[in-house]
Amino acid sequence: MPTTVSTPCVATCTLDAGGRICIGCGRTIEEIGAWSRMSESERRAVMARLAASRAADAAATARVPARPARMREGAR
Repeated sequence: MPTTVSTPCVATCTLDAGGRICIGCGRTIEEIGAWSRMSESERRAVMARLAASRAADAAATARVPARPARMREGAR
């Protein structure tokens, strides 16, 4: 028996500066509004896009070089 996809909502419902993407769950405003009417396959597609987006964000963050530690006073 297939499992029902639960909502990706994390109860941090705040839209980005453009008013299009929830910074809590990553869904578009259209996806949020349509969620209850979506089929399971549509919900799974949204969940897959969200997972791919999180993975891409994590990879981009990992590539950002760390700032060098300041040298201790007197160290050369």
